[in-house]
Amino acid sequence: MSDTPFGFGLPPEEPDDGDEGKKKDQESGGGQGPSNPFGFGLPGAGGFGSPGADNPFAAMFGSLSPNDLGAAFQQLGQMLSYEGGPVNWDMAKQIARQTVSQGTADGTKDASVGPADRSAVQEAVRLADLWLDDATSLPSGAGTAVAWSRAEWVEATLPAWQELVDPVAERVGAAMGDVLPEEMQAMAGPLIGMMRSMGGAMFGTQIGQAVGVLAGEVVGSTDIGLPLGPAGKAALLPVNIETFGKDLGVPKEEVRLYLALREAAHQRLFAHVPWLRSHLFGAVDGYARGIKVDTAKLEDVVGQFDPQNPEQLQDALQQGMFQPEDTPEQKAALARLETALALVEGWVDAVVHAAAKPRLSSADALRETLRRRRASGGPAEQTFATLIGLELRPRRLRDASRLWASLTDARGVDGRDALWHHPDMLPTASDLDDPDGFVHREQIDFSELDKMLGEAASGGSTGKPDLSKGDGNSGDSEAGEDRKKDDDSE
Repeated sequence: MSDTPFGFGLPPEEPDDGDEGKKKDQESGGGQGPSNPFGFGLPGAGGFGSPGADNPFAAMFGSLSPNDLGAAFQQLGQMLSYEGGPVNWDMAKQIARQTVSQGTADGTKDASVGPADRSAVQEAVRLADLWLDDATSLPSGAGTAVAWSRAEWVEATLPAWQELVDPVAERVGAAMGDVLPEEMQAMAGPLIGMMRSMGGAMFGTQIGQAVGVLAGEVVGSTDIGLPLGPAGKAALLPVNIETFGKDLGVPKEEVRLYLALREAAHQRLFAHVPWLRSHLFGAVDGYARGIKVDTAKLEDVVGQFDPQNPEQLQDALQQGMFQPEDTPEQKAALARLETALALVEGWVDAVVHAAAKPRLSSADALRETLRRRRASGGPAEQTFATLIGLELRPRRLRDASRLWASLTDARGVDGRDALWHHPDMLPTASDLDDPDGFVHREQIDFSELDKMLGEAASGGSTGKPDLSKGDGNSGDSEAGEDRKKDDDSE
């Protein structure tokens, strides 16, 4: 669990080397430089404001040029005048686009996608779908294949980020008003409104920077195991694929095709398992409902707040006033989300390996590269941990991949993929600890299950099959027969 899920951190110490230290701080983007006038940043990059003890805003603005000072005041005005939802998404988009335009740490710049790259991506996804037909019973889920620049990735995925982050930010924002007695809320209305405006801007800036950094690393729309792009649209980022494969010693065409296999496999799963997306996003919402805010600290700050001393609010934010706690509800929601994402990624890994192994000489090397990339805690994992407090454990992904591969050997492709019919049929966290036990445990008769589902879909049954008990227990078949008899009697 991240200690600072929303990236609020203490301000950096004042550099000892005078102007040179300030120059380095500006160039890094972690202090008061033009690219980041308010000192917002990813975890460890410093909090809102300048480290000056007596007058932090004077120290911050004093280091800016006239043009940057104007931009800083404009951004401050946007912060204080924002009256929208819990996150200032206009600011998030602006910061993300700005981050993308600055390029990545290795000097790679974003660029518009040309016709050649678009055609290459479309051909790779088309071929990938042909190969996947032999590896899974789920049909193609990609109606179109597109090549995105980093900026286009930001534009296309922001709606999904909004759906993910808003429940968390909403709960935090609501706590600002909930802690006050009703008779005090009218008196403190302007103060609460200002705090919410600043909170929305701080969320927006933090998320914008995180998404902008992530745009420089992702190779498609499903890198973190969630459907971030529009449904049915398989997307790859040629500029990032070029960087990903640069030092691998693998032909560029094979790298692109392998990554197209992963993107197309994700698309099949999300297109043909209709409950999966809401299941994953619902776990995030469950996490948000479990957030507890330090109400004593909030009450103290509101009661003593001095409008002429705005850094007081800044200090309270930096000290973790809104930092979520590890409640049982949150732990349960994150455990469900972690397991579900591991099962998604494990299934994709197993299916892609089955499709690529006979056809690509580099399949093993590319598979291991991607696994190590995930194990090293790349930007995707760090961003997810920063935004909602979840850190995926690579061990879970390997366990899930082994489980899906064993299921394929034991039951075939159809039997393996039938487990996606209902969330309660999927392996649990304990099953990932004992894959062989789950694979060889007595399961539902899948032929009978398919027959029941077919009857329900065609209207041949008076009731829908109840799969809520389909968790692999030996009593499931008997329970299913009892339910069928009850339906017939009605």
